Amino acid sequence: MDSLDAALVDFSGTFPQLLCTHRSPVSDSLKQRLLMLCKSPQHPQLGELDSQLGIQFAELALALIENAGIHPENIFAIGSHGQTVFHQPPYKSNSSVQLGFSVQIGDPNIIASRTGITTVADFRRKDMAAGGQGAPLVPAFHRALFHSGKKNRVIVNIGGIANITVLPTNGKVSGFDTGPGNVLLDLWINKHLQKKYDNEGAWARQGEINPSLLASFLKEDFFAKAPPKSTGRELFNLNWLEKYLAMEAKPVSAIDVQATLTALTANSISNAIKTTAPETDEIFICGGGAHNDFMMKLLQKNTPSTINNTSALGIDPDWVEAMAFAWLAKQTMEGKPGNLPAVTGATKSVVLGGIYLP
Repeated sequence: MDSLDAALVDFSGTFPQLLCTHRSPVSDSLKQRLLMLCKSPQHPQLGELDSQLGIQFAELALALIENAGIHPENIFAIGSHGQTVFHQPPYKSNSSVQLGFSVQIGDPNIIASRTGITTVADFRRKDMAAGGQGAPLVPAFHRALFHSGKKNRVIVNIGGIANITVLPTNGKVSGFDTGPGNVLLDLWINKHLQKKYDNEGAWARQGEINPSLLASFLKEDFFAKAPPKSTGRELFNLNWLEKYLAMEAKPVSAIDVQATLTALTANSISNAIKTTAPETDEIFICGGGAHNDFMMKLLQKNTPSTINNTSALGIDPDWVEAMAFAWLAKQTMEGKPGNLPAVTGATKSVVLGGIYLP
């Protein structure tokens, strides 16, 4: 929720070309309203924020196109993921079945109308209709771009939530959410230092990892759950964190909590890789977490594989996600599946999203 990102991608060659990017910050007031909506999805501001974000997404796309010096008529489609405000994966137990649903806002009708460009959106729900988690969706893009016939690779996306894509040289691609990425770190530093994020992990680096607290965090049931699995701030939020802090015998300083949360992200990622992809040769990082030097050092310490960011594969780690939804929009427009059933748990491959004409 720190910024709105747009990427202009050319798919005419054998490898996608990132032509231009544009980033627009999210105002503090809008971010607070969105966070309130995440806490209470039935909030009456849902419709208003849906329209407001649709307008901002449209303006962002038009600014990107203008900066690139390309006429809007030459844009095939816009792929808009939208802002997730609630994500509930389907769940089955011996006694009940919990229906899954996922809510993203940023009205694609407004985007299509204001830009005059066909817009593809609502990517997650078609996968969920086929019995899937609706997330993560980027592994299909990771497979298309980053698979190697010589090295077993894992792509790690560290956004608010972290997820991995396992790309063996031979065999089925897999992937899942590993747990919190930056979400708890951002919430905690905002609470104590009123900063949006811990730049390069500088604050966390000054603290000490608390072994007792880290072990307590890692007892969360989600980490032991077998994939397919996905999660969000519905689970990993300040209430979750405060619950575990209250269980500690001695108070933990705020700076040590930040260090321990960084270790939680690194450990949960490395544990997931060790468990599901022990033969990994190379790990490539994308997303905002790639800039957290402290987190990267902890991840390298916990993992024997070589670690780089996706720049080594030709794509800036900040723009992999935006490019992924451009690619997913292309898949939809061409009537091609965009999900990986082995990742999401869907019963079949499906064409994702809805197409909104201008």
